[in-house]
Amino acid sequence: MTLPRYPGYDVTKKRDTPSWDDVTREVIDARLATPKEPRFFDAVEWLALRALCACIVPQDDEREAVDLPALLDAKLVKDTGDGYRDARLPPMRDAWRIGLAALDAESRTRHELPFASIGKDAQNALLRDMQQGTLKHDAWRRMPAALFFSMRVLHDICGAYYSHPRAWSEIGFGGPANPRGYVRMVFGRRDPWDAAEAKPGKEEEALKENRRVR
Repeated sequence: MTLPRYPGYDVTKKRDTPSWDDVTREVIDARLATPKEPRFFDAVEWLALRALCACIVPQDDEREAVDLPALLDAKLVKDTGDGYRDARLPPMRDAWRIGLAALDAESRTRHELPFASIGKDAQNALLRDMQQGTLKHDAWRRMPAALFFSMRVLHDICGAYYSHPRAWSEIGFGGPANPRGYVRMVFGRRDPWDAAEAKPGKEEEALKENRRVR
């Protein structure tokens, strides 16, 4: 069992403190209430996406998992892009539909099974080939596999993970600094409302301090 770096820290306890304003509360509340059932992806795409997210950001059973497929589905429902796009990629929604279909097609060609039905080692091997740009099935429709991996798979899935309060608690992040801001700007110092990182042999001290953090 891996000990948490910020034991006892829960960023959502800041909800009703000066650390967060009404806009922040509204955004975080909506993020925590993200529907778990897909509204953009169909059933086949959903299976592939869940398997893909589990490969990109493995999550252990010791903590409640961040529902990455649901967060990505919500992003695609809103269709709010990043404000930029590589010209070699189609629009975000199209890129994801093409990419998941191509991943299943590559898996069926290699293993006679869709991506979600093959073993973890086989899944990771396919993703390494995607990253290296060696996947060339017609289902890619001329979309570069390596570009889809870097600009959509990594960008969207990892971005979804680190947008969630449970990930913030894991890394000791207090969420948006508005309106409270920062006081102690010297390197290595932290504000009293920031999480305390556990040091070897001092995990209990960090646990007690984090339970007081507001």
